Amino acid sequence: MKRCPTCNKTYTEENLSFCIVDGTPLTEIVEEDESTVVSARNSEQSHDQERRDDWDAVAYKPPGAYVPPGGSGGSRRVWPWVLGVVSVLVLGLMGLAIAAILLVPRVIQSAKRQATTESNENLQNNENENSNSAAATNSETNKNANTGTESEKENAPAPTDKEQVLAQLTDLENEWTVANINADKRKLDQILADDYVGQAAEGGTEGKAQYLRTIKRDTTVQKWEFEDLKVALHGDRATLIGRVKLHTDQGDVSYRFTDRFVWRDGRWQATGSEVERAE
Repeated sequence: MKRCPTCNKTYTEENLSFCIVDGTPLTEIVEEDESTVVSARNSEQSHDQERRDDWDAVAYKPPGAYVPPGGSGGSRRVWPWVLGVVSVLVLGLMGLAIAAILLVPRVIQSAKRQATTESNENLQNNENENSNSAAATNSETNKNANTGTESEKENAPAPTDKEQVLAQLTDLENEWTVANINADKRKLDQILADDYVGQAAEGGTEGKAQYLRTIKRDTTVQKWEFEDLKVALHGDRATLIGRVKLHTDQGDVSYRFTDRFVWRDGRWQATGSEVERAE
């Protein structure tokens, strides 16, 4: 048998050398008779005390918890993973915020530039449309190219504004001159009224039919200019007087003229013409 000198616990295991309670080395128990035991006990205790005093053993440390092979040694810590995920999310949000700070102003500026460009284009288009519309209106009015249905054109009242009439008749005189130079009988048929009576080239007078039959192309005229145009307006009739200067291959020549017009079928038509050479 063996005994622990510290806690006096006895053990019968022969292979056990240390106390399983406090780790003190065990001592053998010698069986003796009572008298010897009594007298020797004190001696043995003194001897054991001296041996304990001489033994410089390492301070007792209780054994730690047993960890089986492959064990984790305790519960796994979760907070490092949580911290890592939170860090990644924070970095991602910071990246998105920086990208938004850099890109949003550019997107706004681009949108503003695009809106300004579209506004300018729309404004320019509107101006062009208005200009074209106004030009077309003036051109159609001055050239008596009336719009609308035939009945509307035929029933259109005669203009009463002298400036407007002067502009219309000036354009008509230019068309008349071009038709005379090119001997354009179709255009002349539109310009001359059916009751036209004018001065013939050989002298005397001529009607519309004779005018169209005798007209010939003139290749000598290069350009012409109208001067001192004046209009007299009386209801649906107008009289235009002035001068025309022709630039020909043989030189310049001027004529005074008096042309009479009537507003008929929604347009001005020539009813008569008198021409004389100007000095």
